[in-house]
Amino acid sequence: MINLKALSEEELTGFLLSLDLPAFRVKQLLYWMYEKRALHIQDITELSKALRERLSKMAFISNLKLLERRVSIDGTEKFLFGLDDGEAIEAVLIPDGNRLTLCVSSQIGCSMGCRFCLTGKMGFIRNLQAHEIVDQVIAVQRLIEPRMMTNIVFMGMGEPMNNLDNVSQALKRMNSLLKISKRRITVSTAGVVPGIIRLGGLAPAVNLAISLNATTDEVRGYIMPVNRRYPVSTLMRACREYPLEQRRRITFEYILFEGLNDSSGDADRLVRLLRGIPSKLNLIPFNPYKGAEFRRPQEERVQFFRSLLQSGGLTAMVRKSKGQDILAACGQLRGYHTGSASCQCV
Repeated sequence: MINLKALSEEELTGFLLSLDLPAFRVKQLLYWMYEKRALHIQDITELSKALRERLSKMAFISNLKLLERRVSIDGTEKFLFGLDDGEAIEAVLIPDGNRLTLCVSSQIGCSMGCRFCLTGKMGFIRNLQAHEIVDQVIAVQRLIEPRMMTNIVFMGMGEPMNNLDNVSQALKRMNSLLKISKRRITVSTAGVVPGIIRLGGLAPAVNLAISLNATTDEVRGYIMPVNRRYPVSTLMRACREYPLEQRRRITFEYILFEGLNDSSGDADRLVRLLRGIPSKLNLIPFNPYKGAEFRRPQEERVQFFRSLLQSGGLTAMVRKSKGQDILAACGQLRGYHTGSASCQCV
């Protein structure tokens, strides 16, 4: 059986042509799968009953299985989805005023080994296929109707740059088939420099976010092993050379750990590192979890650190972590199932 969502538009065209079906059927199928969010071929009523039955004998439309849906006291929602091979991934829906942002995963687990990240403790299992990434958007949108998500961020499980072929295909589908503006999509990386370079040449030109978290190779190499291969100087050079459209900026994420990267010296170095780069800086006080070796700074320290950055001319804001009570905050995704919800396709 052929999964129609696993096919690119060109592959879908070839498949339908092999069945002697006219080219306009491609647009019909794409519209129903991505904009109408059809669960089954039989739902595509624009096709004749005979054609639906014919296609159903050789093809199907993939859908994620909802294993669990948890809602935080702050309105954040975490979705655990089951995949066809029995693995599971998580996606998080974050409300913020008029914005409704979906944080999607690009891999099952992660190979980066960042010391502060719960996902990294899973290890790496496999890359997600393009349709599995896009299906997170489709599944969540189906679940939250009539609300509409406004933004997509690749900040869930995995390192997007280590799965860039599938991520780039997913980006194209989100933009062209789901009609999500490229300005409302952000891809985040721990600092995989070749991926940053490749992303800059891809279409659509989405937003870039860098998980920086330290200002020296010593500290960054300790908390983020990727820095041993792509040190701070190499990473910053790639950021300076990244092709930005007019009025676009790179977002730098900086997780604050008590006593590790929150000193006045760190703030001074951060100002120097980002000087001349069109950027904005999100400060994220560490989100603790059971067994974590790091601590969250006091609020007074966070605000003082921010004031030093602003005095140095940086656009810096403290990002409020949401969903901590359901392990949905930054660095807390793990992809395990508590067994409190039944499975269903979405």
